[in-house]
Parts: sequence; structure tokens; C-alpha cells
Amino acid sequence: MSPRPPHRRSRSVGEWQQTQQQDEFRRALRALLMWPLMASAHPEFSAVRRQAERLREWFAREAGWPLQVDREGARLYKRPANVSDPSRGLPGYDRRRYVLLCLACAVLERADPQITLRLIGERVVQQAGDHALAEQGFAFTLGTPGERRELVAVCRTLLDHGVLERVAGEEENFVREGVGQQADALYDVHRRLLAGLLAAVRGPSTWSAEDAPIGLEARLHALLAGFEVDSEQGRRDAMRHRLTRRLLDDPVLYLDSLDEETYGYFVNQRGVLAARLCDATGLVAEQRAEGLALVDESGQLTDVAMPAEGTEAHVTLLVAEYLATRLRRARVPIHVAEAEIASFLREAAARYGKFWRKSARAPGAERELTDIAVERLCRLGLLTRVDGAVLPLPAIARFALGRTEVRDAAGTASLLPLAADP
Repeated sequence: MSPRPPHRRSRSVGEWQQTQQQDEFRRALRALLMWPLMASAHPEFSAVRRQAERLREWFAREAGWPLQVDREGARLYKRPANVSDPSRGLPGYDRRRYVLLCLACAVLERADPQITLRLIGERVVQQAGDHALAEQGFAFTLGTPGERRELVAVCRTLLDHGVLERVAGEEENFVREGVGQQADALYDVHRRLLAGLLAAVRGPSTWSAEDAPIGLEARLHALLAGFEVDSEQGRRDAMRHRLTRRLLDDPVLYLDSLDEETYGYFVNQRGVLAARLCDATGLVAEQRAEGLALVDESGQLTDVAMPAEGTEAHVTLLVAEYLATRLRRARVPIHVAEAEIASFLREAAARYGKFWRKSARAPGAERELTDIAVERLCRLGLLTRVDGAVLPLPAIARFALGRTEVRDAAGTASLLPLAADP
């Protein structure tokens, strides 16, 4: 048999290399979307370094997000299109815990390359004694297990983001036993990643006292306000960046959330925009009359999985189906009181409670379950909260797809909602 002609073999190798390069680029891009602050230990960091130049160009062109990559890590400066969305915060964080996170970062900025958990706590307590914080009613003493648990939660956030790296010890001993020498942990501090935590265009320390914005909303906008070219093309680029940020960052983009100018641009360009983003990310565009969503069929590009396992996940699916059915029957926008949802879950507990954890079946547990389900559905862009009620949004309809039969260990059957991942 005669060998394959050289030009055909070379072309096949070239095509294979191109495919490999595209696959690596996509994996690196998806990893950065999920881990915009990426330590060098991340499994995809090598791919990010190899594709760094192409990634920089893509993020700058499509979203206006700067990307920095060096041997210690990578930082994609994702800037949200909507800084007022309360669902975008770290899970389990309220204002108090964010203050603790900022104080801990201030301590680490001035610390040695290694520091102990106990020393972080002592210095945070010193920082917390600031008069300005006391005037706002903030106090932190490490005197209770609850306060120590808060500090440990902050340190674990920094561990997850690679800012801290545990060398020895265990945080749980610190929570149980207090600030004794035996209840401690030792960390390495990675300053380059610490410096990249704040994804701001302008650092807050650059404002003088008289020029500093007043109020939280004004400060958030000032931190992220970037330069826009005052021209027709500059305005179009700015609109494309805002739309891309929402499509990459948010579960769904609704047309009625856009101003008139952006609406006109998006209606004309959404097919091209969606195709370009899907080609790079591997997402699938789902276009409807109400808007557009980029769907990840693998479920990897989400911090809120639906469906998922556990009592809270099952309850969330039940609530989603309940609200989707209400919305479909009404055929117009509706408001549903959270008390009605709690009443529905109280009735559902009688039917499905044997599949739930014990505490979820206790009297009154439906109120907590309602809050958990509503919060998760709001983060998925399926609901909005309005004065003690919820407004189901159009995308929630895709969670009412039918029912499936589930059997327990004894073979008893029960019908449960069947829903798809958005």
C-alpha cells in the first residue's frame, strides 16, 4: 500500500493542532470565568499561561475586562454590569462579614510572608477598635465561638482564592478552644493574589477626603467607572461590553431590563453576539421573546446548581414548579406572597417530607425553606423580590417540565418534579 501523500498528512496534523489549541483556549477561558482570581495551583493555570495573549485580547475586545497573568497566578478583572444586585455576593456573607474580610486583608497587607490564624485575629481585633467602625455599631473581640467562627470563615474564603495557603494546623481547633497557642494554624501569604482581590478601576485610597463619593451606591459606581471614548463607535463598544458582561455573568438577560438605546442595539446584534460568545465559551444560546440566556449544558459554569441534591435543592425545585404553574395559568405577570409559598411548602412536607432532612419537617421550618428557595431562584434570575412577595420571571417556566417517579429503599414510589438546569 502506498503511503499517504505528504501534503494530506501535514494538513491533518495542522488541523489536529488547531483543534487542540481551540480546546485549550476554551478550557482556559471557562476556568477564568469561574475563577477570575486564579492561583498557580489551579489545574487549568498552565493552559491559561499558554493562552495568555489570546485570552487578554478576547476579554478586552468582548467584555472590556483586563487580564493579568504571571507565574504566581492570573487575575481577570471582571466588573459586573449591575453593581446593585445583592445576589452577587459571596455565599454566607453579610455586611459584617465583608467588613471582617476587609480588615483581614488590611492585616495581611502589612504582615510577614507567614502568619498564624491567632495573629490575624489579634490584629483584626485591633483594627476593629477604630472609632469610625465603632460609630457604625461594629464590634469584634474574638471572645465568643461565634466570632471566632466568623474569622475562620473569612480565612477559608482567602484560602479558597489562593491568597492564603495552609502550612500547618487546623481552624476548627481555634473555633472550639479560643486563642491559645495549641489552637492555631499557620499560613503562607501570597501577596500578588492579595493585591488582585479588589477588581476596581480606581482604588478607594486614591480619593481625597473632599472628593470621595458619598454613599455606598456612588462609591461602587466610582470604583468601577471606566473611560469611554466619546464617539459613536465608543458608545457601541461600551454597549457591547455591558451586554457581554451580563451574558457571561448572569443566568439570563431580559429585554425589559435594557434602556431604549441598548435595547435597539441588542435586538439587531444578539444573533451575532450570541454566536461569537458561544463559539468561544462552548455555551448554548437560548433565545426567547423575553430575552436571551447562554446555557451551560455541563453545569460547570455556575455557582448555583439547579437541579442539585439535598433538601434545599428539592424544595427549590418544588417552589420553581409551583410558581411556574401559577405564572402559566395567569398568562400575565403576577406577585406571589412569600407566605403563600410557605403555605405550599407546609403542604408539600406532608407528601415529600420523608425525603427531607429531619429539621426540615419540623413545625415552622417552611419559613426558612421559603427564604432559602426564594434566594436561590433570585440568584438564578428566575424571581425578583418585591415587598414581601416574589415576581416570577419568564425563564422560570423551563423548570416545570413534568414529573418523575422516585422510589425509596422499601420500594415505595413518590412523584417528584422533574426540572432542567438553566
